[in-house]
Amino acid sequence: MANTKKFPPFFFFVLFCCCCFSTSNSNFVPEIKVQQDKDEPYVGVNIGTDVSNLLSPADLVAFLQLQKITHIRLYDADPDILKALAKTKIRVIISVPNNQILAIGSSNTTAAAWIGRNVAAYYPGTLITAIAVGDEILTTVPSSAPLLMPAIESLYSALVAANLHNQIKISTPNAASIILDPFPPSQAFFNQSMSSVLSQLLQFLSRTQSPLMMNLYPYYVFMQNKGVVPIDNSLFKPLTPSKEMVDPNTLLHYTNVLDAMIDSVYFSMKNLNSTDVVVLVTESGWPSKGGSKEPYATIDNADTYNSNLIKHIIDRSGTPLHPEITSSVYIYELFNEDLRSPPLSEANWGLFHGNSTPVYLLHVSGSGTFLANDTTNQTYCIAMDGIDKKTMQAALDWACGPGRANCSEIQPGESCYQPNDVKNHASYAFDSYYQKEGASPSSCDFKGVAMITTTDPSHGSCIFPGSKKVSNKTSEVANATQASGANTIRFVGAQTSKFDKNVDVLFGVALCLLYYSLIQVQLSY
Repeated sequence: MANTKKFPPFFFFVLFCCCCFSTSNSNFVPEIKVQQDKDEPYVGVNIGTDVSNLLSPADLVAFLQLQKITHIRLYDADPDILKALAKTKIRVIISVPNNQILAIGSSNTTAAAWIGRNVAAYYPGTLITAIAVGDEILTTVPSSAPLLMPAIESLYSALVAANLHNQIKISTPNAASIILDPFPPSQAFFNQSMSSVLSQLLQFLSRTQSPLMMNLYPYYVFMQNKGVVPIDNSLFKPLTPSKEMVDPNTLLHYTNVLDAMIDSVYFSMKNLNSTDVVVLVTESGWPSKGGSKEPYATIDNADTYNSNLIKHIIDRSGTPLHPEITSSVYIYELFNEDLRSPPLSEANWGLFHGNSTPVYLLHVSGSGTFLANDTTNQTYCIAMDGIDKKTMQAALDWACGPGRANCSEIQPGESCYQPNDVKNHASYAFDSYYQKEGASPSSCDFKGVAMITTTDPSHGSCIFPGSKKVSNKTSEVANATQASGANTIRFVGAQTSKFDKNVDVLFGVALCLLYYSLIQVQLSY
């Protein structure tokens, strides 16, 4: 246990107020000089091939272009796919499968032949940007760990010989489990049994200006720490300050799990004296279906996580430790791999089914041109299920009062009065406020009792403010769900609603004043 020091009461008052109001405090953050990635941060996708009736290479490339996907990662160096990618602008990370590490790490000739066969034969027609040497070698195939760096160095020497070492980077993807004690991030460190290999790897990455590849899954962090890590933090949902995770050593506030995981990598690297290597997230995602022991593997959660992840990257949000650096991320994965072995979730990480139809519809409007799988042309704000009536009534009262929502249609005798219950009335009021505020995601929260949906909640003669059919109120609207099958989704907003802000600020001020008064009483004695 760390030694504790005694501080005067006023220090605790200041510290308490900082915890209430501060979003970050750079004075407590050790300086870490990291190479700024020259390119804009991007979102790519992983393409696994354990899929029934996988698209032909030509059809796959056409599909990638249709979906405006510009970065992909393969788990091998499939020659047919690499040929099909020629003369496109799609950038690809190719991989050395784990079962080839032994041969390549044992022979420079084998490494050179691999580069000639899988890189030089296609580049620059096919835009190969990096080589991933193995996948989670240190944790899944530890017996191959001694040959990992020899394999990387041999492949790099072959790139140098082909004069491709400045265009193509080499690294190896690692599991998050190589880091122990990941939260708070400032206390994170690499598994000491792997320190020797990791030190060599980081020296190589620094020398060649290559990224440290990490597979980071907030889903697994949540599943392994249920009751400790809230689901909202894992899904990038908007949080009140009291729900943010705070690193007690740096006072940095974390609003989502992924940022905390990335910063834990930076602190772990610093503990090995590496401060100039950037993190590339080679895998991250959320399963859309799981067995009985994985109740949070749902379409709604997968949609929410991946949609918000894309926005987080495209918005160049950075992390609390490095707001100036946004790691690029490869979503796991493009297709559901239905041939994967149990558990059920293993076959359900994809954005699309193998026949290229979407598993769900991502909601990334305003986040660039990534993915044509975005059909969010109209959204609505409705009340969530399972909220107690008292809480819902308070939110409804605010919407119709200070929020100035148009609540005339839910008055007795009006078209949206029935069904006469708090939840239905609140849904109409919430949508009225949401539409009035320009359909901003931050305006649909109401202290966590509201959610955004693409399904039109209009019913019978009750037409919701956001409905496209408002102009034709004589037409009947029944179950006006979008024909595309869009699912109910939840969004992360950049800010909490005005209702949230006022309550939180007043609450924080009151607590600070109360605490300060108690200090004065204590000092008087």
